[in-house]
Amino acid sequence: MSKIRACSAIFYVLLLVPWSILLMYIFPQHHRIVRRVTASLFFRLFGVNAKIIGELDKTAQILVMNHQSFMDVVYFEAFHPNDLCWIAKKELGEPFFYGHALKAPKMILINRESKKEAVFLLKEAKDRLSKGRVLCIFPEGTRSLGREKFLPFKNGAKFLIEHFHLKVQPIVFCGTRDCLDIGSMKFDNQPFIVKYLPAFVPSEENWYESLREKMQEEYLELYKERENAWQNS
Repeated sequence: MSKIRACSAIFYVLLLVPWSILLMYIFPQHHRIVRRVTASLFFRLFGVNAKIIGELDKTAQILVMNHQSFMDVVYFEAFHPNDLCWIAKKELGEPFFYGHALKAPKMILINRESKKEAVFLLKEAKDRLSKGRVLCIFPEGTRSLGREKFLPFKNGAKFLIEHFHLKVQPIVFCGTRDCLDIGSMKFDNQPFIVKYLPAFVPSEENWYESLREKMQEEYLELYKERENAWQNS
């Protein structure tokens, strides 16, 4: 059943996303609406459930999240009220299909191997912020395959936040990979957890290290609670 559901999800993407990309190119001023409708329909069609802890701060300028699954992106595309701008590695923009899904709404694609990329990132981020968009970044740089430990945070998020003095909201996902893992063709559709931590403007010297520790601590607590709930069910 899990694989059948995964195949259905892939079919949904192949069927609807090309039309969404086309609409975003034709009506660029409405690309956020197109993305929200496409993602929201996915949640409704497959009956995806998420447990929300804490509150979204609509004034936050950048969302910093751990990354487990494509579901992380789908969730925020469906439910965040503002226009999001995802910051992703440039390689994701190379495949024709997925690449245009990122390029049409003007997401920021960066080459992490280039030393000159910092200038490009600042320029692009400044442009998106000036348009009222909320930046979204996974500081681990990729999906974490471990169940309990985060990957080390890369410095790009720290550099960006400190340069523009951005208001940050940390967000912890737990269980999104158990819900949807396209790479393994698994779509068990288990409920996952989204925990919003308080937003803040960094002022301390070691705030980035402290942020990772706090997010890791919150994740482990959620992970253990979720494991205990499964064992007792």
